[in-house]
Amino acid sequence: MISKILEQYDDVTFLKLDGFDSSIIGVSENFNESHKLIYSVSKIIKILEKDMTREEAFEYFTFNVGGSFVGEKTPIFCWDNFE
Repeated sequence: MISKILEQYDDVTFLKLDGFDSSIIGVSENFNESHKLIYSVSKIIKILEKDMTREEAFEYFTFNVGGSFVGEKTPIFCWDNFE
């Protein structure tokens, strides 16, 4: 997905999260703001679960990934696991 996005938006600089390329599900297009990558929270959690429990992965995401703000290009996180 990321290679297709970068090809289509070759004039846009995105802020990417290291190690989570497979969690990207799209791009936001808002003419009033910067384009941003959209990440699936459930996919990020699954990647983190390779090295920690589900609870640890959720806590890590909440405090270290989803809770961070790094400027106007901060990615969007789609909460998509409503089990």
